[in-house]
Amino acid sequence: MGTQSATTSLATASGSTRRKGVSSGGFTIIEAAMATVIIGVGVVAMVEAQQAFLISNVWSSHSATGAYLANEIREMTRTLPRHDPVTSLYIIPGEGADPDQLFGWGRETGEVTVDDFDDLDDFNGILFSDVGTTDPSDGDLPGPINSFGEVIMEIAADGSIVMTPGGDEEAPPTQVPMIGWSQQVFAEKVNPFNTAEVIAPGAANVTTAIDDFPVRMTVIVNYQGPWATAPEEVTRLVWIVPR
Repeated sequence: MGTQSATTSLATASGSTRRKGVSSGGFTIIEAAMATVIIGVGVVAMVEAQQAFLISNVWSSHSATGAYLANEIREMTRTLPRHDPVTSLYIIPGEGADPDQLFGWGRETGEVTVDDFDDLDDFNGILFSDVGTTDPSDGDLPGPINSFGEVIMEIAADGSIVMTPGGDEEAPPTQVPMIGWSQQVFAEKVNPFNTAEVIAPGAANVTTAIDDFPVRMTVIVNYQGPWATAPEEVTRLVWIVPR
């Protein structure tokens, strides 16, 4: 009887030992939670890195486009005189209570297209944009434009020019200018000894004639995205045309 009890106890102890030596399979809840957190952090980091890359790529593309559009205006105006080559800039003194009249600043009569602009002050205040009209009296013209004064068209991803749908012979498809982009140009007379100081168009002094001041040209390139409520400045190019 004693021998049987001893054998049973030995068998039980041996079974207990074998059970303790066998490891249980799977993960604990804490291990699973930690793995989820680590993987989640990695995925979020990858997504944020991708977003940062896309934003940087868009900014780089917009910056290059803005610089290109600004330099096209500068190249187009590079050989133009500061004021009208025929009439120049002058004042007719008023008589009695009549004020003096300034002539030659801005677009002259008959200058209705960019091809008619023959001096720098003709460009003052003009906006070239995809919604510009053909009448410069409202301050805009179709654009953006290149150095030849031609409207730059919107290019699709496949390299083709984007066209309007067009419905019939009366409204055929037309080419679409660069969507959302615009070039705004300003011409200002400046002090020859301090080009940061703007001089009124009709101003003159004892040392400088009315038409002998330097002209500061400024081109501001804006872009308005599809979901933007207002255009955003991308590039500003400024240069001085000496007297």
